[in-house]
Amino acid sequence: MEKNKTASAPAETLFTAETAAPSPAGNEHVVEIPLGEIRDFPSHPFHVRKDAEMQELVESVRQVGVLIPAVVRPCREGGYEMISGHRRRLASLLAGRETMPCIVRELDDDRAVIVMVDSNLQRESLLPSEKAFAYRMKLEAARRQQGERSDLTSATALQKSAAGKKSTRELLAENSPDSHEQIRKYIRLTYLIPVLLDRVDRGKLPMRSAVELSYLPEEEQLVLSYFLAQGSAVLSQRQAAELRRLSQERGLDERTILLVLRGGKEEKPRRLSFSGERISRFFAPGTSPRAMEETIVKALEQYCRKVDK
Repeated sequence: MEKNKTASAPAETLFTAETAAPSPAGNEHVVEIPLGEIRDFPSHPFHVRKDAEMQELVESVRQVGVLIPAVVRPCREGGYEMISGHRRRLASLLAGRETMPCIVRELDDDRAVIVMVDSNLQRESLLPSEKAFAYRMKLEAARRQQGERSDLTSATALQKSAAGKKSTRELLAENSPDSHEQIRKYIRLTYLIPVLLDRVDRGKLPMRSAVELSYLPEEEQLVLSYFLAQGSAVLSQRQAAELRRLSQERGLDERTILLVLRGGKEEKPRRLSFSGERISRFFAPGTSPRAMEETIVKALEQYCRKVDK
């Protein structure tokens, strides 16, 4: 992407200027651009799905064309970069069209991120992971324009400064469908390993539990994800908070994680017993129970090795 060239805009305008439906203004213009000249936005956080809604869009484009122009920005090396309109572009491709109407807009890198996110956040069927990375991208872009360097999810970042100004996240929340605290939680999801984030998207890991787990190191998240995949129980927020506490105090190992998942109860070792009459015929008279046990274990080990071959 191009390097930032424009001066920082006032914080109050960062989240409002581009949220409306695009319309030609100033030196902007609508042109028919070949689809092959439009590249995707880098690290685009929103999925473009070939679902029933996409099929309806394809049929609409096939019959009447693209009614709302996409927004693109020119690339220095030639061609254009998609800002808003990824679904319309795919629908145009599937409908067999060669071009689509686009508004060509001059945008620096950070402004392009803000416009891209704002144009997608109002969609109803967004996954938690989509919102998570979108909010993070937008907040990072806005803070670069404002020169902020604070932690994206720190509690202090949610408070007003001594001068009474609103934090960047508070300004973002004013023009977003979520509160600034909910935005903080969404951004925390970006610190989850992919397999746990996927559980959030599929409704198998509650949001509040996921936020607690996002503070665990990746290696501990990996071990936890393995145990969660073995069972069907939903990890409660209380259990997730306990895992976070123990991780910060002394670190988590497999035994500690299992203990929390089982509600603090150790798994009792299973005891097996055999009738003497049933197995004595396999041993010489006078063989001790310990010797019988060792022989049985060795026989089972040999059997397992044979089965594994």
